[in-house]
Amino acid sequence: MIHQSWIGGRVDEIILDEETIRRRVIQMGQEITRDYAGKDLVLIGVLTGAAVFLADLIRSIDLPLELDFVAVSSYGSATRSSGEVRLIKDLGHPIQGKHVLVAEDIIDTGLTLKYLLDVFQARQPASVSCCVLLDKPSRRLIQVPVAYRGFVIDDRFVVGYGLDAAGRYRNLPYVGVLRPDALS
Repeated sequence: MIHQSWIGGRVDEIILDEETIRRRVIQMGQEITRDYAGKDLVLIGVLTGAAVFLADLIRSIDLPLELDFVAVSSYGSATRSSGEVRLIKDLGHPIQGKHVLVAEDIIDTGLTLKYLLDVFQARQPASVSCCVLLDKPSRRLIQVPVAYRGFVIDDRFVVGYGLDAAGRYRNLPYVGVLRPDALS
C-alpha cells in the first residue's frame, strides 16, 4: 500500500479509498459538464485543501473553462474551525457576468463557503454555485446551498486527498481518520 513508510500506522481508518473517490469525482465532472454546457464557466479552487480534488475534477469536465484560486483561513493549525474567515489570496481575474463554481475540499460549519459566496456574489457573476468533496452536515452553523457533493461524512477529523493536519497528510491518495495521538 502506498505511503505506509511515512505514515507508520498513524491512520486509524480509511473511510474513502482512492478508487471510490476517483469514481465519484468523475461523476461530478460529468454532472458539471451537463449543467454548464454552453456557459462561460469559471472554476475557483479554494487553496490549499481543494487542490488535489480540483486537479482531478477539472480533468473530468469536458468543457472549456477558466481556472482561478482563492486562499482563505479559518482553521490555522487547529482541527476545528475558528469561526473567523480571512481572505489570504484573492482571485486573479474578474468574474462579472460569468458562471462561477467554487470547489472546496470540505464543508463543515458553512462559514467559509458562505463568506466566499457573499464575496463573489458582490462581483456580479451570472451565477455562483458550490462543489464540495466532503460534507459534514452535523457541524453546520450556516446553511449553504451545495450544487455538487461528493460524500457526506460523520463529524470526524479527516486527512488525505488534499485535507491536512497541521499541513501534513495532504498527499495521501485516500481520505482517512488519524489516530488521536498522530495529531500531537
